[in-house]
Amino acid sequence: MHPIARIVSATLAVAALLSAAACGSGKDSPSATQTSNPAPSVQVRAVVPASAAQFTVTTPDAASGRAFPADFYAGSFGCTAANHAPRLQWSGAPAGAKSFAVTMFDPDAPTAAGFWHWMNWDIPATTTDFTTGTAGVAGVNDAGVPGYLGPCPPTGDRPHTYQISVLALDIPTLDLPAATTPTVVSFSMGSHIIGVARTTLTARRP
Repeated sequence: MHPIARIVSATLAVAALLSAAACGSGKDSPSATQTSNPAPSVQVRAVVPASAAQFTVTTPDAASGRAFPADFYAGSFGCTAANHAPRLQWSGAPAGAKSFAVTMFDPDAPTAAGFWHWMNWDIPATTTDFTTGTAGVAGVNDAGVPGYLGPCPPTGDRPHTYQISVLALDIPTLDLPAATTPTVVSFSMGSHIIGVARTTLTARRP
């Protein structure tokens, strides 16, 4: 055989072997499904530790799991409502609570990170009845505005469920300025949460 012919023949043989290996001809070869599985998704970590005590929070403005009253919607982001904050009443908090924080979070917001609507902290431990602005530090929400920001989900989006939480903390103050971002506030109080009370309200714009 001519030398060049031998080289071409050898090259074709190697190519055939590589092709067979790539197709998984051996019984131990991984299948295409096994080698192309997507990376597992990462879940957002919970702020409240599993050891936190449970207590009770209610609002006289709406039953848990029901829709926000119209006046409680935002007055911005395309909404023109009164932006009333729900009044919160809680009981059964752990005895070791030295302050409270109140938050409202929308995990359904189309941001990949949710949206903080309400972030109050350094609420005195004697408090059991709360309306924004009456006690503690009224921090900024994710819109950068101090205090409560009512719901205003995108028109036609699925219903959003808003988590309203009262967090019992084992310290009297977080010692943070009101302009601190909600993410930093949440991180700062994470290791101090000893109790949680939660209610939910929904909102949708057709």
